[in-house]
Amino acid sequence: MVKQKYFNRELSWLSFNHRVLQEAKDKSVPLFERLKFLAIYSSNLDEFFRVRVASLRSLLALKDTTQKKLEFNPRLLLKKILDAVHLQQEEFGKIFREEIIPELESENIYLVDDKSVLHIHKEFISNYFHDQVVPFIQPIILDKNKIATFLHNRSIYFALRLLPKQKKKSISPRYKYAIVEIPADRLCRFVKLPSDKDKNYIIFLDDIIRLHLNDLLPGYKVESCYSIKLTRDAELYIDDEFTGDLLLKIQKGLAKRKTAAPSRFLYEAKMPDDFLKYLRTSLQLDRNDLIPGGRYHNFNDFFTFPMLLININKPHLENESMPPLPSKDLEGVVSVFDVISEKDVMLSFPYQSFAYIVKFLEEAADDVNVNSIKITLYRVADESLIVRSLVKAAENGKKVTAFVEIKARFDEESNFSSANALKKAGVKVFFSFPGLKVHSKLCLIERTENNKSRYYTYLATGNFNEKTTRIYCDHALLTANQQFGKDAARIFNFLERKKDKVKAKELLVAPFKMRKSFTKLIDNEIQNAKEGKPAEVIIKVNSLEDRKTINKLYVASNSGVKVKIIVRGICCLVPGIKGLSENIEVISIVDRFLEHARIFIFHNGGNKKYFLSSADWMKRNLSRRIEVAFPVYDKEIQIQLQKFIDIQSSDNMKARVIDKDQKNEYLKEESEKKTRSQFEIYRYIKKLN
Repeated sequence: MVKQKYFNRELSWLSFNHRVLQEAKDKSVPLFERLKFLAIYSSNLDEFFRVRVASLRSLLALKDTTQKKLEFNPRLLLKKILDAVHLQQEEFGKIFREEIIPELESENIYLVDDKSVLHIHKEFISNYFHDQVVPFIQPIILDKNKIATFLHNRSIYFALRLLPKQKKKSISPRYKYAIVEIPADRLCRFVKLPSDKDKNYIIFLDDIIRLHLNDLLPGYKVESCYSIKLTRDAELYIDDEFTGDLLLKIQKGLAKRKTAAPSRFLYEAKMPDDFLKYLRTSLQLDRNDLIPGGRYHNFNDFFTFPMLLININKPHLENESMPPLPSKDLEGVVSVFDVISEKDVMLSFPYQSFAYIVKFLEEAADDVNVNSIKITLYRVADESLIVRSLVKAAENGKKVTAFVEIKARFDEESNFSSANALKKAGVKVFFSFPGLKVHSKLCLIERTENNKSRYYTYLATGNFNEKTTRIYCDHALLTANQQFGKDAARIFNFLERKKDKVKAKELLVAPFKMRKSFTKLIDNEIQNAKEGKPAEVIIKVNSLEDRKTINKLYVASNSGVKVKIIVRGICCLVPGIKGLSENIEVISIVDRFLEHARIFIFHNGGNKKYFLSSADWMKRNLSRRIEVAFPVYDKEIQIQLQKFIDIQSSDNMKARVIDKDQKNEYLKEESEKKTRSQFEIYRYIKKLN
């Protein structure tokens, strides 16, 4: 009898974040990169509490009878989450204290605190505090009986216990309490101190303030000081998405994020119970808000740490350079249109440059034969070159249409800004509509050639974002396949609300056809296995959570289909269970770049079918989002995709096995050859040129 058929989504995500933490522990990773992985782990966890834990905790307010109707016990799940986080946080602290700091010191980089400041630095620190810090801080005395003090979302504070300065000592002193916000949004979190010969000293902004707390409160003596941080719920909770002005509701929801309910109150674990109790009452916190932590919060600030040491000649502390490789098809060409009119072209980021796509759109903006450009924008870069090209196209008289998804979490405000810039230039802008997110990565260009209209289509697994393409592994297809273009036109017609349903012939479009099509492809493998033919399904996704799809993969496994899965994050499928999933193998790769591509390969009796997609196999992607999966017909590109998958399947340096116990053990192959897939893929693409 199978005890567990599905991994819990939240616990599976925590298992993924633990894989990120493993990179911070891996001594083969350059030291500054290990610090970045601590920052990534911290940033990930912060978002997890702001969104997933906040949503889970909202369920605790439901009546017991309603909670019983859920598939899980929210209180029990919350406890499991907090227990897992506590263990990971302990490991995090141990890595930082016992590994990172000593290794920094071995490189003559010293992270000093308020207790280890050298005498030669005291004057510099004092001057920095009074000249740079004082203008941005103002202590607030707490009074739990009168005024409720508001803490800003994700800001770091010091909570202070004070004793009034008096000549006579009181037998039972009456404490006062105060908070001081650390202005990390105005000043750099780290301050480089004057060097001493070849030694480099860096101090937290926190500790500069710690050293001068008594200067801030001249009427008191600071008896004790502890670091605290409040994270607020980031869900928008749109009451009714189907009535009224959705854009206005989203804008109001964004404004409420800053004052939303607490989802996590981090405090130094050393804080005395009576101190914590006072804060809890004064700040009107619930017991479930309280999470013990370390002396420093917001470790995501460590992204900026190496910049302080940029002049230090120690290249071994950072990743070796991997400059984007040229595309043999597009490098140096006069016209991208001329190339893709003859053959399909695939680009693989970050191994190749996204600049080719910017060039493609810039060429379209200037081309007198281009009539229209239509594009979906989910997440774009600040000061986006993509947006700039679209603006230029509109100014040149092209018909430009952009569908801007303003429900892209944490990019809502940025997308509003991009949309406004596009509108001003005359671009026809469409926004989110109820019930669906538009997550597809699609651009359609219509061009007049020989007095006839011809489509050129861009389809991708990742966003139109030139900054994230430097670190996200994705694939993009440039094609003049006219049926692809016609299908893309049907999608844009739907987005412009001209049709009720997308009836595509080649593209698999969610929520209309994608699930059914993938199910049919798996069923074909099941039938082949039953007939004794070779049968295999290969899946590469960010997340695998949709239970209907998982159940179909279980059926495939029991029918003899070999199922290989490469998943970066959430995996709710439990592999390797006899009688359920014994023919399913799952690995996860966490390395220098973020694996973001979605690839699907079906054996199909030897005539393999290849698909790329913007969609993960999650219920939301298959049922509540506009997503596109597109077949790859070009034999040369098929060979490349197969090679990528083969390389990743043989990774024995950065691949972890996802097993029924979620141990995150590294994949160990009998081969003596060390294979680090991202480096091997880089070398493979380099040879293609």
